Amino acid sequence: MISLNSIIFNGMDATRIDVQVQLSAGMAKPDFNIIGLADRAVKESAERVRNTLNALNMDLPSRRLTVNLSPADVEKSGAYFDLPILCGILCALGVLPENKLSKYLILGEIGLDGAIVKTDCILAAAVWAKQHGLGIICPGPQVQQALMSGQTDILAPNHVLELINHFNGKKILSVPLAATSNFLAQPSCGDMSDVHGQTAAKRALEIAAAGGHALLMVGPPGSGKTMLASRLPGILPEMTAEQILETSIIYSIAGQLDSHGLISSRPFRSVHHTASPVSLAGGGSNARPGEISLAHNGVLFLDELPEFNRATLEILRQPMESGKIMISRARNTASYPARFQLIAAMNPCPCGHLGNAALSCSRAPRCAEAYQNKISGPLLDRIDLHIDVDPVNPWEMKRDDNAAKSETSAEIRIRVVAAHNRQITRQGILNAQLDGPALDTFAAMSDQLTQFLNNAAEKMGLSARGYNRIRRIARTIADLRGANDIELSDLTEALSYRPIQRGKYGVKL
Repeated sequence: MISLNSIIFNGMDATRIDVQVQLSAGMAKPDFNIIGLADRAVKESAERVRNTLNALNMDLPSRRLTVNLSPADVEKSGAYFDLPILCGILCALGVLPENKLSKYLILGEIGLDGAIVKTDCILAAAVWAKQHGLGIICPGPQVQQALMSGQTDILAPNHVLELINHFNGKKILSVPLAATSNFLAQPSCGDMSDVHGQTAAKRALEIAAAGGHALLMVGPPGSGKTMLASRLPGILPEMTAEQILETSIIYSIAGQLDSHGLISSRPFRSVHHTASPVSLAGGGSNARPGEISLAHNGVLFLDELPEFNRATLEILRQPMESGKIMISRARNTASYPARFQLIAAMNPCPCGHLGNAALSCSRAPRCAEAYQNKISGPLLDRIDLHIDVDPVNPWEMKRDDNAAKSETSAEIRIRVVAAHNRQITRQGILNAQLDGPALDTFAAMSDQLTQFLNNAAEKMGLSARGYNRIRRIARTIADLRGANDIELSDLTEALSYRPIQRGKYGVKL
């Protein structure tokens, strides 16, 4: 019996798959079976392998050929089991040496002509193989992804014949060169100096960037909410090497990683309001990562927030607190990281012109209350910063050379990076993630400030969660000043970014 290594991912966790091939007693004609819990793509591997052997002028022997994918109780999915199954058969036929191939992790889809084509999870598989002391055999077009994992023992054939010739010593596959392009070029996100006015909104965005806080912008159409949000990546600190690899692995599992680079800039995922719960949380038959996981270490932007299905928005509540998402399906459960920064925008009412007597509808303000109540109170309570974005007059849009120029993203980014570094050095995490004893230690306040916050919380109707979020925001504002202690000005500014509760459950935006 021949045994080779492959792999399957259940979320970010990997399971080693033992591809066992056995030739039984002779029969009148070949009998080829793949057993083990598997989807249609894996079952169809039998036909792809059969046609590939025909293309290589090889015939299956007149014997029972059984391929077992172990462990049997783990569902296997995808076409990347084609290559390990074919290699196992070729070992059983004496064409390839089992003792050499067993030292590799093998995955790749094969075409009917024997070509080895692209598949998902190469980067993630290469990282796993390196951690477990194995080399990797992967499709030639994706050799760069394998190299970016730090893996050195790589075979990347473009055709099955290349693999056969390599192990038979006829034509040795060349050792892949170092990665030619480590990072993907990211599109320009625009500069903050392009935004006229909106000083308060820019300040809120800076605080959000510095501490990793969630932000909600409320304003009429054309006030610049989307423009502001799109420029947030330009003021965020660069990702660490660990974050780059972790984010790239998620994109590799999702099949969205380019063959020539890693995700080096913080992701900015702008989700349309028609998105389904599965597209946001992840799932499907293969439990693939959704938008909130693809935004890990980056920004999740939800424009027109009340237009989202309410059940879809409620998905955000748990990962915003825990930084991960658990996807449970009938046959498997997958867990993905989801430490994203939520930036949301909305109009104050359906027509968007609440408070403007010339433009607002006749149903105001009742229509505004119904519109705002589409967003649940618990979700709003998890958003740290709430800011009103007022419209800019058209005649103020023209640049005046004599007027003071707006700050550029680069200038704001210097302050953000400095505050970010202070947090990491002091506590190892961003202020938005502080909780429990860590919050009491690193966001400590004097008795006078604590009493001031207690009085404000009572008058504003803050929940316990909202109370702690005020403390986190105040800590971030102090970090932007470069101060060690929270002062009254930090606390009052933090309070200005929280909504005031109305009644027992209603929330005024």
